[in-house]
Amino acid sequence: MDNRINEIFSSFDPFDKEFSLGDKLINIFPSCFSFYFTNKKSKESLKTYICKLNNIILQASADPKSVVVISDASIKNQVATSITYIHVHDSLTIKMIYHTINVTFTEAELFTIRYSINRVTQLPNISRIIVITNSIHAAKRIFNSSSHPFQIHMSLISSELRKFFAKDHNSSIEFWDCPSHCKWALHNIVDKETKKFHLVLNYPCKSL
Repeated sequence: MDNRINEIFSSFDPFDKEFSLGDKLINIFPSCFSFYFTNKKSKESLKTYICKLNNIILQASADPKSVVVISDASIKNQVATSITYIHVHDSLTIKMIYHTINVTFTEAELFTIRYSINRVTQLPNISRIIVITNSIHAAKRIFNSSSHPFQIHMSLISSELRKFFAKDHNSSIEFWDCPSHCKWALHNIVDKETKKFHLVLNYPCKSL
């Protein structure tokens, strides 16, 4: 079992340089990130949105500088499973699976985003990151300058993105909302895999 997720600290340090007025990611690189949401109440809008997702994948598959990150997480019997598929230039290059216990769903999702970003920013010649997730509201917290319980963890993600943007000011990261009920093909594969995985704990009564 991978227990790195248990490194998440649910506290806030106002003196962290990532949160100072002059160093906030949202102030330094305001045009390098964007969010795209679905309209859950309209079937027509949802259909149009799915078409946009398909077009994004086609564009990314033709662009060697683009990477697509498709992630999901689920919790079953206190065990969190996080799975990420990373596609570069029309091929699955990386698959990451992590398991841990005693964390909230938000912590599991933030962990998944953190290690996904950490991994793709290390790939050579990548300037566009496309993250497709069913937890886009958790992703928005990365750029939230107000105090909240997971802000220390946000600083780690912010630090990785800061380095990524600084290398090339044309670099960007996009977060696309993809709720599980959309059944969009690529995300549906990851969603099903996280939910069907069954991990048997050797010490089910022990807290880590």
